Amino acid sequence: MLAEKPSLSTAAVLTVAEMYQADRAAMAAGVTGPQLMDAAGFAIAQIVRRWPRQPVAIVCGPGNNGGDGFIAARKLARRGWPVRLSLLGARESLKGDAAWAASLWRGGVEPLSTDSLEGCTLIVDALFGAGLTRPLEGMARAVVEDINHRRHRRLPVVAVDVPSGLSGDTGVPLAGLAIQAAVTVTFFRPKPAHWLLPGRLLCGEVIVADIGIPEAVLEAIAPRIFINGPGLWSLPQPRPTGHKYDRGHVLAVGGAVLTGATRLAVRAARRVGAGLVTIAAPEPVSSLYAQDAPGVMVAPCAHVRDLAELLADPRRNVVLIGPGAGRGANTRAMVEAVLATGRPCVLDADALTSFAEDPAALFARLHPACVLTPHDGESAALFGVSGADRLERARHAARVARAVVLLKGGDTVIAAPDGRAAINTNAPPTLATAGAGDVLAGLTVGLLAQGMDAFAAACAAAWLHGAVATRIGPGLLAEDLPEALPDVLKACPFFPPSP
Repeated sequence: MLAEKPSLSTAAVLTVAEMYQADRAAMAAGVTGPQLMDAAGFAIAQIVRRWPRQPVAIVCGPGNNGGDGFIAARKLARRGWPVRLSLLGARESLKGDAAWAASLWRGGVEPLSTDSLEGCTLIVDALFGAGLTRPLEGMARAVVEDINHRRHRRLPVVAVDVPSGLSGDTGVPLAGLAIQAAVTVTFFRPKPAHWLLPGRLLCGEVIVADIGIPEAVLEAIAPRIFINGPGLWSLPQPRPTGHKYDRGHVLAVGGAVLTGATRLAVRAARRVGAGLVTIAAPEPVSSLYAQDAPGVMVAPCAHVRDLAELLADPRRNVVLIGPGAGRGANTRAMVEAVLATGRPCVLDADALTSFAEDPAALFARLHPACVLTPHDGESAALFGVSGADRLERARHAARVARAVVLLKGGDTVIAAPDGRAAINTNAPPTLATAGAGDVLAGLTVGLLAQGMDAFAAACAAAWLHGAVATRIGPGLLAEDLPEALPDVLKACPFFPPSP
């Protein structure tokens, strides 16, 4: 029996504004602010208690993050922990729930300073949460620098919400400075900063604590950002009565020089389930493609008119173009011919760079069944946005292109034109090797061939890509990825078991 598919809500990622909305909705539903803060402080204390009892410094800011710190201090002190609490600003200036939390604390409150860390061997960072919009300055900056770089740089840090200094929506440290945490405790749902680089590295282990916010609040929020994984998609299920054409026929445009790129891609497309693959190859290298794999068909294709003849067969239902194609006018013309058919397609590498001088010519021809798979350099050349965070760059590109964009990197983001986005979190650094991107393009087109929509196919391909690489481990070559895929597919909870 197949595992029950988790709901989208379990994979949801909330922006800072959406998390504020969730807090307000919870309170409108009868959960009080003090109840939420008490639950948050309890969760923090529980995580701190992973370590043996020892002197702990809790550094608190002037907002609700600081209030969470006061509650955690109270609960730890009751358990016999030596607590040294320091506050940025005056205790009397605290407002709302933070003032309530501070009123319950019976211990001392020191002014925040680097001296307030002395004698402590564990730190709770409750200075600033995800809503911080300006760089750290003054004493807060000095304390963060001291925690990261000086006497206390070896001490474990438990961060509340996000490490102080980190933008909750982008995962980027404001002015380049944020605390390096061992563990980050956040509440209800994670934020983009927990999964986007470099935030993911600064957060350490991320723990999402339940503080009593009702799940029902998500319906009104309608999140558009998700952690990529099998909860977002289901893999195609071959039918006992089906045949190879039911599983799709990929037409892959092969290059004349870098033939390995297309060969890697089509191997991946076949391994992920595409029923047939035809490589459209220039005559001088068609025999090389033909000898590479007996299950692949090869058709001569030197010019766009040859490609048009191959596209005339409607059974070739999806197209891959770009890997090893060569940058230039001929590739550009072939891309235009592919797009004119309206078929689902994957545009990678040279299929994108061939339009770098005139991106508008590409955008005018794209349609929602297209998947673009640029890396950062290709994305900047096409869409002209390089300074924003990866999530915003991918979403901007999808809006402009009116197509699905898979922006490759250590924190790959898949974005749809309607604003949906998935952050892929399972890709190991061993994927930074020649040919890995070609395999990813092949996985995507192979899933498109079997009827997955463009966003789901791109998400599933990125996740499978990371899962296979993790399974292989050190020493990975791109050639290993398609061969290791069957074991991952067998373990995937939504891939049907053998009859």
